[in-house]
Amino acid sequence: MKGAAVMQEFQPDWIVAMGGGSPIDAAKAMWIKYEYPEISFAEMCKVFGLPKLRTKAHFCAISSTSGTATEVTAFSIITDYQKGIKYPIADFEITPDVAIVDPELAETMPKKLTAHTGMDALTHAIEAYVSTANCAYTDPLAIFAIRMIQSDLIPSYNGDMARRDAMHNAQCLAGMAFSNALLGIVHSMAHKTGAAFADLGAHIIHGAANAMYLGKVIAFNAKDPAALKRYGEIAGFMNLGGKDDREKVRLLIAFIRRMNDELNIPQCIRHYGADSYPCEQGFIPEAVFRERLHDIAVNALADACTGSNPRKPTVQEMEKLLLACYFDTGIDF
Repeated sequence: MKGAAVMQEFQPDWIVAMGGGSPIDAAKAMWIKYEYPEISFAEMCKVFGLPKLRTKAHFCAISSTSGTATEVTAFSIITDYQKGIKYPIADFEITPDVAIVDPELAETMPKKLTAHTGMDALTHAIEAYVSTANCAYTDPLAIFAIRMIQSDLIPSYNGDMARRDAMHNAQCLAGMAFSNALLGIVHSMAHKTGAAFADLGAHIIHGAANAMYLGKVIAFNAKDPAALKRYGEIAGFMNLGGKDDREKVRLLIAFIRRMNDELNIPQCIRHYGADSYPCEQGFIPEAVFRERLHDIAVNALADACTGSNPRKPTVQEMEKLLLACYFDTGIDF
């Protein structure tokens, strides 16, 4: 709101946003308020319901992290810390006019940020490939981004700058895929758990949330035959082995778990925030998680990303899935 007020004073004809996902997303929201000062935040959150932009300004985004790809997407994630909810603004109107994808800017990312943003990019690509809105134009972007991340994320995390440059390109490809194919409930859950425990000092970083939830959601979605086939195609493209789609999907989930271990990301919410793994307890006590579980599940189902998930969970199924993400319990398929 403060940024939009400054824009009203300055009256720019170009807005240039530089940084990671949060500052660029904030600038997108400022842009909407600058062009339509009377619009409410609730109106901004209507999925693909924004009025026409570019009546006052165009938008340029320059990403300095390798994960969100917000420089090429139709999304902006805004957190309401009073409600403890992250809200996705989704509309092609907020896709930037110009994206500058300069790998040099990502070379100063600390290791933890490299890990979290990389797993965010992997989640984007996998969810885009199995989304109900996938198509022949998004599949090549998603599947090639997956292979690049498979090859380049761990070396990038360990300081290989050539691989970090490659990751900056991979995340952008994944962003172009999901901005058109949309996402799924890994992101719905990450959005609705991310700030749900902020009062405890426990903000679950978005990329870490995706990394913890991705394997469980794959197992849940794989009960859908079409999704099972698509996940099998991903595993096949990654050369993970497996004689049939079920075995391929199990190998894909195992691969994601190994990635988390190598990136020092916990496998579940219960361990999130602890200094080392395995451990007894992270930031979020079980009693508090169970107390807020139902509301989180309801909010996750209402998230803009849920509609394109290959399986439509009930509230009870979403609660069960969230508990699996808390305790790191398996989901049979």
